[in-house]
Amino acid sequence: MLHKTISAIRAETWEAINRILLASAREEKVEIGKIVRLDSTVTAALMHEPSDSSLLWDGVRVMVRLLKAAEALVGSLEWRNHRRAAKKRAQAIKYARGREQRVQHYRELIKLTRATLAYADEAATRMRQALDPIAIMLWQAEFGYFRPLIERVIAQSERRVLHGEALPANEKIVSLFEPHADIIVKGGREVQYGHKLNLTTGRSGMILDLVIEAGNPADSDRFLPMLKRHIAVYGEAPRQAAADGGFASRHNLREAKALGVSDLAFHKKAGLRIKDMVKSSWVYRKLRNFRAGVESDISCLKRAYGLARCVWRGLDHFKSYVWSSVVAYNLALFARLKPG
Repeated sequence: MLHKTISAIRAETWEAINRILLASAREEKVEIGKIVRLDSTVTAALMHEPSDSSLLWDGVRVMVRLLKAAEALVGSLEWRNHRRAAKKRAQAIKYARGREQRVQHYRELIKLTRATLAYADEAATRMRQALDPIAIMLWQAEFGYFRPLIERVIAQSERRVLHGEALPANEKIVSLFEPHADIIVKGGREVQYGHKLNLTTGRSGMILDLVIEAGNPADSDRFLPMLKRHIAVYGEAPRQAAADGGFASRHNLREAKALGVSDLAFHKKAGLRIKDMVKSSWVYRKLRNFRAGVESDISCLKRAYGLARCVWRGLDHFKSYVWSSVVAYNLALFARLKPG
């Protein structure tokens, strides 16, 4: 019940609460926003490791559940339960040896998925005979939500597996239940499914700003927007800033200096000269060491405040979950740092 109540609060409201909290921190001289550090991380969505076969299997079992519900509302329907057969094909694909064998299992699994979807379409036309209008509305809403997603999964599987096409990441669907999840490859490491977060933190360790990104934009493309957001809130540019090497570029350095940042240190120089970034090598080392502290901030958010994986469903709830974690973290940190 508590989780349902908290998840009802919109992300925009949580962000506004965080701004009020930061204003109090500024008044108490706990965090004045003069020295900042930027980094990015990923929060995973509530979903299993995706594959075309598992998505097709998910589609079959969802439609079977809806068919059983429809049968309870309108009486007997003419359909066959392909759930066991679909699961068997999905397992066979997992352990198949060679492309030819795998493609054959996929053809059969796609055929079973299409057949089950056709049964559900027929059930949708029969739902007009049901006597409970509320139950009809709920059933149709759920069917209307899942049907186009399953069609996309079928088309995706045919293109990728049967025709050997390489689909761009932004065209792929990775979950029927969390279709908003992005495919994130960060720093050449393992693939993650969720959303990329760009964070700005201050000297106190408090999270000054956070953006939940759409897709997987390059860090270097998001540096200036994050800096400008900070300026919009605090009314001026930070005196000093530090950022991960992925944010580094000559353009970002030049524009940041133009906006009023005196010293800007990127963790990796990326061809930039120290004297162009900061006043001295000593300042560069200090800011680079300061930037490393954001890793502990992110680690604490993930370990103690649940930011590693969102446990709420849907994009709106995902955003609310992330911001509620940030507010909880900032509130605890502010209470610890506040004088007196």
